[in-house]
Amino acid sequence: MTGDQMVALTKAHTLYEWSAQSKVDPIPVAGAKGCWFWTPEGKRYLDFNSQLMCVNIGHGHPKVVKAVQEQVATLAYANPFMATEARARLGQKLAEITPGDIDTFFFTNGGAEANENAIKLARLYTGRHKILARYRSYHGATGGAMMLTGDPRRWAAEPGMPGVIHVLDPYHGIQRGWDDVKTALANLEEVIQLEGPQTIAAFFLEPVTGTNGLLVPPDGYLQGVREICTKHGILLVADEVMSGFGRTGEWFAVDHWKVVPDLMSMAKGLTSAYVPLGAVGMRRAIADHFKDRVFYGGLTYNSHPLGCATALATLAVYEEEDLIANARRMGELMATLMRDLEARHAIVGATRSIGLFGFVELVKDKKSREPLAPFNGTSEPMARLGRFFRDQGLYTFVRWNTFFTNPPLCISEEELRQGFDVIDRGLTEIEKG
Repeated sequence: MTGDQMVALTKAHTLYEWSAQSKVDPIPVAGAKGCWFWTPEGKRYLDFNSQLMCVNIGHGHPKVVKAVQEQVATLAYANPFMATEARARLGQKLAEITPGDIDTFFFTNGGAEANENAIKLARLYTGRHKILARYRSYHGATGGAMMLTGDPRRWAAEPGMPGVIHVLDPYHGIQRGWDDVKTALANLEEVIQLEGPQTIAAFFLEPVTGTNGLLVPPDGYLQGVREICTKHGILLVADEVMSGFGRTGEWFAVDHWKVVPDLMSMAKGLTSAYVPLGAVGMRRAIADHFKDRVFYGGLTYNSHPLGCATALATLAVYEEEDLIANARRMGELMATLMRDLEARHAIVGATRSIGLFGFVELVKDKKSREPLAPFNGTSEPMARLGRFFRDQGLYTFVRWNTFFTNPPLCISEEELRQGFDVIDRGLTEIEKG
């Protein structure tokens, strides 16, 4: 097909997510390799967002492609009541790389379903009902995960699953800034007291917040949250769907602060999105709880052999090609390039990054620090910036007054600098008015 044919037919017969369909303008994609993808007509794009922050090892890796082919030829499917070699080996491997005594996993189709099952696990294990989550968060678009989500995507789905209480983050936006750790933890403790700690099953949080601001917690915050949860018997659930598998320069974001959550949801980089797979990992005590008690959860595609085999091959690529260390090395360069943007451009209000997880907030001016687009909205300058990136062959997310820099972990210095050159020129264009 031509690119125009792809777009016409997909718009005619499929529904695009999070969009008014008349506004959808998709890029037609014919193929991809490494950090690049291209249209049927051959226009190339540097994938500066790893698609949905998920193609961590890069596109088209031959070892993963081979693993997919071999698994399909050997055993395409077995139902979740059976044991397969891929399932056995993946559980063992994840137990090696996940923090602390997390050593048991329930496999799902993706991140949202991992969070759905983490809700079930927390409620069944504690016998409590309420769930805490933060406002600046995204946990998925299924029924329960959507209610955990704090950002405006939740609004249209309300009222939904009862029992979710949202709490404030340490960060309050570009103009107001950050709470110190002591204040942030005191605010959390106050909500817990007001809600009744004995009623709260779990606190869900992204250790490094993804689409809602790339919020890297100040040192001491996650450790403090862990202590508060332990004190009150509240399970700490780390949503590592976006921040896991090397994105931050460690296997998981919690590893930076040596915090062990009780439950941990994962997906995206688990298979580098070559096929769908998610998981919720749990500590030994939680797994043991279900030795003689029924876990009331199930999925037709739980532990799908194709997903498990793909994940095993993907984890091997991370290790064999030293991609997590490369995320740290290239992350240091990215942080330098971001500081340069902040120093030279009047509309750059803040930059944040950890590993190859990066984010830029744009403002009208550095004195007022008024966002260049309103909360949950856009503006003509932000729309122009998005068009510039696309015209110049740079693919990344432009959202509200922000954009992301989340390339695959295999990116080279040359490619990283090439992406930032496009960003630099785009910001200059916007500043011209």
